[in-house]
Amino acid sequence: MPQTVDVLCIGSVLWDIIGRSSSHMRAGSDVPGRITRIPGGVAMNIAMALKAYGMQPALLSAVGRDPEGEELVAACARLGMVTTHLYRSEDLPTDTYMAVEGGNGLIAAIADAHSLEQAGAKILRPLGSGTLKGWAGIIALDGNLTEALLSDIAVSETFARTDLRIAPASPGKAERLTPFLHAGRATLYVNLEEANLLLRESRGSAADAARALVGRGVHRVLVTNGGDAAACGSQSGTFTAQPREVMVTRVTGAGDTFMAAHIAAEAKGAAPDAALERALEAAAIYVSGETY
Repeated sequence: MPQTVDVLCIGSVLWDIIGRSSSHMRAGSDVPGRITRIPGGVAMNIAMALKAYGMQPALLSAVGRDPEGEELVAACARLGMVTTHLYRSEDLPTDTYMAVEGGNGLIAAIADAHSLEQAGAKILRPLGSGTLKGWAGIIALDGNLTEALLSDIAVSETFARTDLRIAPASPGKAERLTPFLHAGRATLYVNLEEANLLLRESRGSAADAARALVGRGVHRVLVTNGGDAAACGSQSGTFTAQPREVMVTRVTGAGDTFMAAHIAAEAKGAAPDAALERALEAAAIYVSGETY
């Protein structure tokens, strides 16, 4: 490999098209704002944040060989990602995510990750027989993979010795992580809504949800709840931390930033409580638009 890799980021790598306005919006709103097109996707967002925290990520995903895909891979390489392990499809188009955000948060979003889903296990070939065979380091994986593939990963020997970290990608895909409820492996990163979807019941706080998920067999879980206390739960117990109050200017990618900051903090030797606090501070900086 041309670069030493610290972490593998597996999942969606696509174009993010984000429309943002400072106005409060509702269904049918037509307001002035800004529209951006940038490399995105959960795996890519996590990778970019990890790069900012001093780690070197490699991407495992499906990207088409269409003009949008060629442009996307070049952009990822310029951002410092290792792209040599991407599955490049001749017949699948490059995926896209579109979101609209107002001053009152996310209004609506559509994730077109069909090519990633259709590529399936092909994106994992480098781990099975390629240059990444025998990987025993950190893997950040997102829930844009199909439930069938996630079920295979939950029991696969290929992932048995890895430090597996998983995010559901969106509340609509949270239940895809169900195979990890009883797998006894992986750290899950979910918000309270996603936690309740996995539990199929309603818990009122991050701490309650974390304890319930651990009770169902989750190895470890971090649950966020907007401006309310977040929690980290494992068989060793559950602890919480309160995020700093900030003015929210953007939300898309906040969970990815939280996850990346937590991974980077632990990789640098931070204690569990300190890692949670650093992740919450990184998310606060991100959503407020502040700079370090």
